[in-house]
Amino acid sequence: MVARNTLILPDVLAPGLRVVFCGTAPGTRSAREGAYYAHPGNHFWRTLFAVGLTPRLLAPAEFRDVLQFGIGLTDVAKHHFGSDAELPRTAFDAASLHRKLARFRPRIVAFTSKNAARAGLALGSRDIGYGEQSVTIAQTRVFVLTSPSGQARGFWDIEPWRQLAQAAR
Repeated sequence: MVARNTLILPDVLAPGLRVVFCGTAPGTRSAREGAYYAHPGNHFWRTLFAVGLTPRLLAPAEFRDVLQFGIGLTDVAKHHFGSDAELPRTAFDAASLHRKLARFRPRIVAFTSKNAARAGLALGSRDIGYGEQSVTIAQTRVFVLTSPSGQARGFWDIEPWRQLAQAAR
């Protein structure tokens, strides 16, 4: 879905963060509630807590609080929402993401799915593995994580998230 010239969710970014999580675009529920990873079936917030990236379980509405833990949030598509299958190719703006990473210089950018990584790294349909990648973006280390979305439950594995948490410490 498209919301022309309107940001669906604001970036949560600051200089020098430990890790910035980057998704493809907000899902419909997240867009409706105005909060990142808002669907109750999404593993994102539970996983941040489980792997020790946050000292307590945050609710989606508390998404701005991640800054106090050295964490940021963004998406490759800032003006669209919905499932990945609903997003047009023109929704993704890898160049804008790269500029943000160059400006804010987080230690790590963690893509929250292979689709987000392909869009953010401008890889097209090329296959990509989970975990730390051999490429960097503006001197920022790159990780690819299993999608926390309930729609991707069959691919869920917390191990790449644990590896990320260890690297972010």
